[in-house]
Amino acid sequence: MPSVNITLREGTSAEYKKAVSGAIHHAMIEALAIPEDDRFHVFHEKRPEDMLQEPVSFGIERTPRCMFIQLALNERTPEAKQALYDSIVRHLGTEAGVPIEDIMIMVIETARENWWVHGRIVNPQTGYDARMQVVGALADS
Repeated sequence: MPSVNITLREGTSAEYKKAVSGAIHHAMIEALAIPEDDRFHVFHEKRPEDMLQEPVSFGIERTPRCMFIQLALNERTPEAKQALYDSIVRHLGTEAGVPIEDIMIMVIETARENWWVHGRIVNPQTGYDARMQVVGALADS
């Protein structure tokens, strides 16, 4: 049950938000094998004066369309997180037209027992949604 917060500048259209949400969701299905119906995304629009960034950071130009994506999820391996970052960037580029330079991602990991939603069944052996097939880089060894 990943939770996603997307912060961007005010004035974005509902269609753009839908495309961004869809791209992130497709990336999480691909990289984390979450179920299709496991989408919890919240958009936060900020006035330009409330979202400050350097126009050039790490030697790369950033535009005012820069977005911050914060994902809260169960612990994942470094390989699984890298696969998730790569998938998010790819899907945002192809599905929502977001350039890689304008994507900033942060993952906050929480213990599996810190999640609850009515109807969710947790596999006690993996700690993940019982509908997920947890293999390879998704599972903590």
